[in-house]
Amino acid sequence: MALVAQVESMSSLSSDLFYDILRRLDGATLASAACTCAALRSISKEERLWENVCSSMWPSTNREDVKSLISSIGGFEKFYADCFPLIVNKEVPEFRWNDYLEYPEEWTEAEYYGDMDEFESISPSDFVSIVDIRYKDRTICSKVLWGIPNANGFNVWFSNCPFRIDLLTYARDDDHDSEVTLSVSDGLPRIASMERERKDGKLWQDLRNGLRLSWIVVNRKINQAANLSSWSPLGGQRHWPTDKDFLIRFGSILPAKDILPCQVVECILLMKFRVVHTEGEDVQTSLRLTELSMQLGDMEGAHVNGRNSLLVLKEALSCRRSKNYSEALESCHLYSKVQSELKEEKMRNESSFHRCL
Repeated sequence: MALVAQVESMSSLSSDLFYDILRRLDGATLASAACTCAALRSISKEERLWENVCSSMWPSTNREDVKSLISSIGGFEKFYADCFPLIVNKEVPEFRWNDYLEYPEEWTEAEYYGDMDEFESISPSDFVSIVDIRYKDRTICSKVLWGIPNANGFNVWFSNCPFRIDLLTYARDDDHDSEVTLSVSDGLPRIASMERERKDGKLWQDLRNGLRLSWIVVNRKINQAANLSSWSPLGGQRHWPTDKDFLIRFGSILPAKDILPCQVVECILLMKFRVVHTEGEDVQTSLRLTELSMQLGDMEGAHVNGRNSLLVLKEALSCRRSKNYSEALESCHLYSKVQSELKEEKMRNESSFHRCL
């Protein structure tokens, strides 16, 4: 019969034992444990504990350059607290199309593009993207991008053209042999043919249910960070642009008050997989990740330019967040609802205009 020693109080336990217990916890549980007593709170302040939590959640934070970055902006505990919750923005204004058209005429150029003094203090090199992709709880891709590609010293072309980050394109420049693939050994269902997949959508559903994306943006100048992804997919499109492509969309709704007339924009994160092989003799079903990108879109569906995008990204790093995934998802659905109503009103107004001709 095993004997269990009685513990008179928590204080009688060694701090090493406490540490050993806490290092096995995930971030949410560690944060809860820290609220139970002073002893646990004191030990939970250890940066090494939060470094372990972050490296488990986001393997890209294992890099030495990323570790130095996180330490410089406040440490791993602050990084986790900033980047684990998802962005929530329910302040989506209800628009009428006629009101929307009047905004550009009412706003001066300086008002439309945001505060110029603030804009001049922003540099594309201030931003760092820390990206991790998981499939069925296994990390399949971790990338870090320092700065924003094609900014070229913040030239006129970048400022006025649609903002876009193509993460995989620049990742391949660093490593020509790197390729992100998924196969049956990773948990993909076996697909006999694309014709069969078009009928039952088995592979498509598996991707929608199994993929998770984290896209953390850090601003080194203001020491702030946020996760711009929805974690789980918001939607997607099968067989686009060919019958072998699957486009999966993640994102969040970001504030753009005093930056753009629409006051809110959508951060659009796109992931595209292409079927490389279907099941055959000595061949297993496999997919290749061919696109991973970020764009910002306004309420009308137009892409936001580089100048305004930097202002929006900076503003997003200090907006409201929540650990409740359904709350974050609700803000995305609210944006989509208002956007659809705006498009419908635009179509009705255009139809009425044509009837009057």
